[in-house]
Amino acid sequence: MAWTKNVLRVNLTEGTCTNEPLNMDWAEKYLGQRGLATKYLTEEIDPKVDPLSPDNKMIMVTGPLTGTCASTAGRYSIVTKGALTGAIACSNSGGFFGNELKNAGLDMIIFEGSSKKPVYLYIEDDNVQLLDASELWGRSTWNTEETIKANHGDPMIRVASIGISGEKGCKYACVVNDMDRAAGRSGVGTVMGSKNLKAVAVRGTKGVAVKDGARFLKAVAEAKQVLVDNAVTGQGLPAFGTQVLMNVINETGALPTRNSREVQFSSANDISAEAMAEVRASDNKSNLVATAACFSCTIACGRVSEIERTHFTVKDRPEYQKASGGLEYEAAWALGAATGIKDLDALTFANFICNEQGFDPISFGSTLAAAMEMFEAGDITTKDTGGLELTFGNAEVLCTLAELTGKAEGFGVDLGLGSKLLCAKYGKPELAMQVKGQEFPAYDPRGIQGMGLTYATSNRGACHLRSYTVASEVLGIPEKTDPLESDGKPGLVMAFQDATAAFDSAGVCIFTTFAWTMDDLTPQIDAACEGDWSTEKLLEIGERIWNLERQFNNAAGFTAEDDKLPQRLMKDAAKTGPAKGLTSKLEVMLPEYYQLRGWTPDGVPTNETIQRLNL
Repeated sequence: MAWTKNVLRVNLTEGTCTNEPLNMDWAEKYLGQRGLATKYLTEEIDPKVDPLSPDNKMIMVTGPLTGTCASTAGRYSIVTKGALTGAIACSNSGGFFGNELKNAGLDMIIFEGSSKKPVYLYIEDDNVQLLDASELWGRSTWNTEETIKANHGDPMIRVASIGISGEKGCKYACVVNDMDRAAGRSGVGTVMGSKNLKAVAVRGTKGVAVKDGARFLKAVAEAKQVLVDNAVTGQGLPAFGTQVLMNVINETGALPTRNSREVQFSSANDISAEAMAEVRASDNKSNLVATAACFSCTIACGRVSEIERTHFTVKDRPEYQKASGGLEYEAAWALGAATGIKDLDALTFANFICNEQGFDPISFGSTLAAAMEMFEAGDITTKDTGGLELTFGNAEVLCTLAELTGKAEGFGVDLGLGSKLLCAKYGKPELAMQVKGQEFPAYDPRGIQGMGLTYATSNRGACHLRSYTVASEVLGIPEKTDPLESDGKPGLVMAFQDATAAFDSAGVCIFTTFAWTMDDLTPQIDAACEGDWSTEKLLEIGERIWNLERQFNNAAGFTAEDDKLPQRLMKDAAKTGPAKGLTSKLEVMLPEYYQLRGWTPDGVPTNETIQRLNL
């Protein structure tokens, strides 16, 4: 129950689709989604494989709660070896695609090999076909989704696809579903493109069964009430979306600005949630036109935006004069503060392009910021950029380069490398704000110390979603800790990492953890899934998943030397704000973290830890 117990294996080289039973022994140990797919991947590929080789596999996977009436239970993940990082990659997405996949009777799809020609996978319950995608190749995710729905005569089909960036090898291409939801990080769309797989289209009508319906409904109702009663999930996120954080983090003195040279952005309010809701004098409208929710979500943090029609980005382009996915905090930061740009409509347009062509706005904005710093120093010139002036604050160049990156043209090809490779190419590797090849998001580790350790130890490269210590250090959830202190942060980071792995694997949104503890998740899992489930068991599963991911990375060649932050954060003190004079205290936190994890001083799980977790 809750699992469908069905796996679809798609061999793109042979053009075959076969069903097989889900390994329930593994489900018992790894639950689902992120954990279970990681187990499958580690068992089936060589960790040293080239991410773009046909020997790499890509897994689309749901969790046991996906497709149920549990709040936010619409999540699915893509697990593979990441094109951007070469590390384990698990990228999570919302919207409605995950629910549709689960209702088609599938826990996961394993893609292996590579097709000789472009194809897309079409699923209608038990009807599974690989279809020719030649007419779709070279099209955007928006056009791909619209065309597939039209060709099959069904507007309710859910589509996950790549854009031109994924086809042409942008290192941080993503997979976009429902027009503006994305499995966005680590280059999972790049892997999909390397397999000549343009899209997956699903129509599912089977429903999802649970173990104990009455008990499940009771547990779900109680958990939903917890979300409603919480200030963040019941008020802040519904009213302002994730953009509620822009001014908060800026005032905290932890908003990375102009490629992390600064920790505060003087124009943060101009690109904030408040600015999105402000009515414009020009047309008496606001950037924000509606809120949106993913499948079964009671939080509704999604934003829908429209650009002012005389703005330079859309003035003569009616195709962009429409309401579409609005800015979330991470995108607004990366496209705005990181590049010194305060034009809200320009950021919205660049975000539209990221969705349309399927590439990660966090990596794009951060890579552009590094390029801007190198341009300022003369390491990159107009000869390299095709005449473009890559100055901080240049809104026009942001929008131009978003389109060039999305289509892999001009200097957009260089930006598509990601900051690590771009900065190495131009002789300034120290200017890449990344860990393990992945650009870190919108929290400066000098002002929020726990996030420095979070970035350094994240298995998929720098990431806030693997251990959101901001909840504790800034918002006081579940208890307030001092963001400027390193004491106690190794234990805090480890606890967040293990809990997050369990929530990800259940099939619910990580935003629920602003309100839910594991004690809120456990009754839902126990009522939905066969077997006996306790909070202790789920926490152990989370720890097991984290160590399995670490083992994969170690086997792929990552070592403790890769658990490092850019030197700028370690040596250049914050110039303003509460963290003025501080650098990251990673060197103090990391050894204690390894010890708490049960790892050697070199960051390798000990035999005792491996045996204890039954790895």
